[in-house]
Amino acid sequence: MVDLAYVIAGSEATGGAGIQVDLKTFQELGVYGVGTITCIVSFDPKNGWSHRFVPIAPEVIADQIEAATSAHDLDVVKIGMLGTPDTIDVVAEALGKQSWRHVVLDPVLICKGQEPGAALDTDTALREKILPHATVVTPNLFEATVLSGMPEITSVDDLTEAARRIADLGPRYVVAKGGVELPGDDAVDVLFDDGEITVLSAPKVGNERVSGAGCTLAAAITAELAKGAGVEDAVTFAKEFTTAGIEGRVAANTPFDTVWQGALVEQLALED
Repeated sequence: MVDLAYVIAGSEATGGAGIQVDLKTFQELGVYGVGTITCIVSFDPKNGWSHRFVPIAPEVIADQIEAATSAHDLDVVKIGMLGTPDTIDVVAEALGKQSWRHVVLDPVLICKGQEPGAALDTDTALREKILPHATVVTPNLFEATVLSGMPEITSVDDLTEAARRIADLGPRYVVAKGGVELPGDDAVDVLFDDGEITVLSAPKVGNERVSGAGCTLAAAITAELAKGAGVEDAVTFAKEFTTAGIEGRVAANTPFDTVWQGALVEQLALED
């Protein structure tokens, strides 16, 4: 029997983030991926690789969700970039129509193609309407700071407190990611599980952010949960999978590298 995982997220045209990364991750981990596109993001090479953001019409998103959930018995879903309050309304309604074993939320709070006011409205709607549905949420350092209401996060203790505060908003499991931006030699993530804290640490691979790392981590968690893993095991494996992908990063004509989702499989094959 084939395990299935669903993703509702934006499309990123270079292939380095968004639903492209999610589906590649699912495939690498032996899970049949089903996807709904919420928006299209195209980096602009003529303007410093800034974002160009185009939302998908809410009724088209609703049609995609109807088709996906009618065709397959889906009970594990990853939520990525939604982008507008109207999109959030449609997705929140869909999440409420059925029971889900797991909803993994990668809380993308900002898009550089949006005006600040629109971005704030989207952030508020995400917090109020999507976060309560999530069983697992995976904020990066910036997102953890915003969602927790903390003035700053500069230590593992701060990261742990942020995870605790975010859990108070609804999700049982919070994976607060320090990444390269948290001071120290290691990339540290904190898993908060109903009061229990697990610190996951790996040496930093350089000091620059790599595109698609957050998408890859959340998608790998989703895939492992779809296969029946427990959350701690899923998060631990996803950290290993993503770290390997950062080490095997793909360079391009962009000013940033991207995660290679096939890196861990390549590493294991070489070890054999």
